[in-house]
Amino acid sequence: MPYRPWSAAAALLLAAPWCSAQDGTAGRNLAATCANCHGTGGVSRGELPSLAGRATAELVAAMADFRSGARSATIMHQIAKGYSDEQVRQIAAWFAAQPRP
Repeated sequence: MPYRPWSAAAALLLAAPWCSAQDGTAGRNLAATCANCHGTGGVSRGELPSLAGRATAELVAAMADFRSGARSATIMHQIAKGYSDEQVRQIAAWFAAQPRP
């Protein structure tokens, strides 16, 4: 069989989106870091807002505002800059799918 590097590359490119979001664990795993402040599953027990059940678009917009400095914060502006746009969407979608407290 002849070596065809393009066929292997094409297979990887086609499978990449499916692998990264096939079972929703990427968002859950990324969102786990938010539990320190926003509670397990996005249900806050303190003064910080709960994230569970909030709209994906609302959470994505909030992260964009933290990144740009349009929304003030103690630490969220730094945390928000550590995620890619796709990671922010995954985290937001996971929180949106959680039951609202």
